[in-house]
Amino acid sequence: MTTEPTQSSSLSNAAVEMLWRGDVTAAIKLVRVERNLGLKEAKDLVGAYIRSQPSLRQKLEQAQSEIWQKLKRGLIVALIFAAAAAAYFFFQSR
Repeated sequence: MTTEPTQSSSLSNAAVEMLWRGDVTAAIKLVRVERNLGLKEAKDLVGAYIRSQPSLRQKLEQAQSEIWQKLKRGLIVALIFAAAAAAYFFFQSR
């Protein structure tokens, strides 16, 4: 059974600042060091904090969406270049 952290278990200002910059991984690492927690416990604590802050959650979700869009665009461009290179070498050998 999982329990949500109480108000007394709020994150440090440095960890919160990292979250607002979008650096969730660094915030988890900092919480691990500050509280001497394992990875799962620190991740759960940071996750609970994010869920308790709707504006932060929305910002992180938007940033993640933008990253996926850029990744898709990059993949499409790479596939186009690969197809063009394959066509070039295929027709050049004829």
